[in-house]
Amino acid sequence: MTLCQLFLQPDAAYSCISELGELGIVQFRDLNPNVNSFQRKYVNEVRRCEEMERKLRFLETEIKKDELPIYDPEDNPDAPKPREMIDLEATFEKLDHELKEINTNADALLRNFNELTELKHNLTMTQGFFDDAISHPVGVMEDVGGEREMELGGQTTTTAAGMKLGFITGVVPRERMVAFERMLWRVCRGNVFLRQAEIPELIEDPVSGEKLHKTVFVVFFQGEQLKNRVQKICEGFRANIYPCPENPHERRELAMGVMTRLEDLTVVLSQTQDHRQRVLAATSRNLRTWQIKVKKIKAIYHTMNMFNNDVARKCLIAECWAPVSELDRIQLALRKGSEASGGGTVSSVLNRMVTREQPPTHHKLNKFTQGFQNLVDAYGVATYREINPMPFVLITFPFLFAVMFGDAGHGILVTIFALWMVLKERSLKDKWRNQEVWTIFFGGRYIILLMGIFSIYTGIIYNDVFSKSLNIFGSSWRVRFGDDTLAKHDSVMLEPTPYNYTRSGDYRQMFSGTPYPIGLDPVWQLADNKITYTNSVKMKFAIIIGITQMGFGLFLSLWNHLHFNHRHAIYLEFLPQIIFLACIFFYLIILIFYKWTSFDGSKATDAPSLLIHLINMILFSYKTDPPSAAVFYTGQKQFQTFLILLAVLCVPWMLLGKPIYRIVMNKRRANYSTVTNHAAGNDSDVEEQHQEEFHDPAEKRGVVLDADVRDTDTEDMLDDEHSHQQHHQHEVEMSEVWVEQGIHTIEYFLGCISHTASYLRLWALSLAHAQLSEVLWHMILHLGLSMNGYGGAIASFFVFMPWSSLTVFILLLMEGLSAFLHALRLHWVEFQSKFYKGEGYPFVPFSFRLLLDEAPVEA
Repeated sequence: MTLCQLFLQPDAAYSCISELGELGIVQFRDLNPNVNSFQRKYVNEVRRCEEMERKLRFLETEIKKDELPIYDPEDNPDAPKPREMIDLEATFEKLDHELKEINTNADALLRNFNELTELKHNLTMTQGFFDDAISHPVGVMEDVGGEREMELGGQTTTTAAGMKLGFITGVVPRERMVAFERMLWRVCRGNVFLRQAEIPELIEDPVSGEKLHKTVFVVFFQGEQLKNRVQKICEGFRANIYPCPENPHERRELAMGVMTRLEDLTVVLSQTQDHRQRVLAATSRNLRTWQIKVKKIKAIYHTMNMFNNDVARKCLIAECWAPVSELDRIQLALRKGSEASGGGTVSSVLNRMVTREQPPTHHKLNKFTQGFQNLVDAYGVATYREINPMPFVLITFPFLFAVMFGDAGHGILVTIFALWMVLKERSLKDKWRNQEVWTIFFGGRYIILLMGIFSIYTGIIYNDVFSKSLNIFGSSWRVRFGDDTLAKHDSVMLEPTPYNYTRSGDYRQMFSGTPYPIGLDPVWQLADNKITYTNSVKMKFAIIIGITQMGFGLFLSLWNHLHFNHRHAIYLEFLPQIIFLACIFFYLIILIFYKWTSFDGSKATDAPSLLIHLINMILFSYKTDPPSAAVFYTGQKQFQTFLILLAVLCVPWMLLGKPIYRIVMNKRRANYSTVTNHAAGNDSDVEEQHQEEFHDPAEKRGVVLDADVRDTDTEDMLDDEHSHQQHHQHEVEMSEVWVEQGIHTIEYFLGCISHTASYLRLWALSLAHAQLSEVLWHMILHLGLSMNGYGGAIASFFVFMPWSSLTVFILLLMEGLSAFLHALRLHWVEFQSKFYKGEGYPFVPFSFRLLLDEAPVEA
């Protein structure tokens, strides 16, 4: 990476930044960190873009409201020219104004249509009320014994004869009708008569657009006081009150007029909706293209706000990080942008700058490696030029997952799911983008694919397929017991001693034959001591894998030391660390393989215990009783004593080495400074050693300049700067060095033990997964398979669904997530802690592609 300075002509700056945005290989720095966002040069252009985005969001909302399809552009549109921005604004303003006017008119028409519809039903249903009153006058509108009767809520009240009744008609939402009736009863003290009827069709609310059930009501009352009360209650419940003439002839004429107006409004509403559909359909074809263009314009002006405006030179000055290998493409993009803008004879200029600032970390990735790099970056972004663990994690992560998840059947299901996402990734890319869980699964599709493939492999090694074993090559075990012996005992011990196979009467001998070709012999599926055997094997596998990975991490730290020229770290950190790990833990791996190869079935009972041997090795205890404590080989005591002493020696070696080295180098620095202050020349040997021990190769070349591209003036300037820094370097506080080194030493040596024990989770989770799978088989699916005949087939059909559901949710999802997290921890803590600091910051280029991927053009 290199830090570059760009000199851009104001007229050509827009086009140049547009070309760089299409490339996506430049990370700009903000040269105005103390300037408020509202005081920058192009703030008005950014505001105009935000206003255009607001209008486009409104258009998109209206399109989705009418459920019209939005078409994606066939190709990626280029950022429009600055002068085209005015045309886009005019287009969006016209569409925004037209659509709002259509909506306003449509709302007014719909509100008028709803009112006329309610009035129509009001007139129709109240006419029915009055017709009932005429056909059944007793108890409602006629005298009964010189008095009037009105029924309300099941009770009857009387009024003096000869007084005229008034009435109010209207429409109220159905859910408010009960409360409305109760309020009328209480406020009017039962002196009103209410009739109601539900409107058969739904009425659309013009504000919310919901379809509502409404009810027509007529309230009969007597006197102005009750009339005022009824009107206030109607207003409180937001009931729509409509006029209803008392004369039947007038009611019929009003109803006919309403029907005529409804027919006219229906035609007008249909035409308005058709016009709205045409406008939205035309907009939907270009909406995505417009959104992309506006986003690009906004991103360009936002980037240009980070530049300095040099008034004297009449140019814009920008600073950016860029890969050295891409400088030619950047120069070509600047030249192309200057030509596209129609600028003058002065073209844009790119200069490489000298800096000691740490550059951003840039990894060249593809869609396959991106997911694995995300796993590493979640722990910490690699320091610049630090070794990237991703190429190794790409294999070790799915392998460690598979060691814990080892089941070929479950691995096949995981692989099928991942293959579906990989093969259909184009169609699935933009699907369910708002679903966070799906986005995580889809982003890690290649990780899941490798995890499934490795799980199939480890499942074959464990010979575990949905908790059952496959008998492909036949078992290597044979029964040597007679039928009488088998009939007398519930279980027998199959000894692994190789016998010659003979047959005499009922007596049969057993031989173990050759080792099983691959994986575990299927006969272990029937053994009562299966867990005891598999525990021992998987525990040793976990130790071998863990120690090997930790040792590999230490050798990667050697790679870092060599690259950064930290030679003192090789002798004072790497060597004591690798020697300590080899003397105890690598030696343990050797003992495991030695035991596997030196003790066959005939010597199984005499095999020493590795755990007891490791404890005795630390305690310098060598006993011959019990047999499990016997030595493996001659001279074991002397050799192990030497290893322990060498391991103990590594502790003070690592604890004292680096601080003492710092003290010596501080004295040399002081002497060197004294010499340079009193002499004109520099001591080349001291200078070379000082640079070698205290500065990285990247620092000696100014971090961003490679030796093959530096010119003489730049190299002299770097040497002067380096000498100046030497004169002003302060002596390191040694107390902090002692404390830091002490913590680092304790952390490493105790970590070797705790990290080795941590790898035992490979064994523990593998055992848990196998046992859960076996429990689901025996408790659920086996119930149906153990039955014969049609009953067994029917039972298997019914138990298959709960068995498959529990397999997916418990064994695939829950156990899979658990194994994933444990594998992640083993890489972050146990593996990467040996060599990876992760103190850098990522390279985030100005890229239109990243801008559109991270912020999809959706409302």
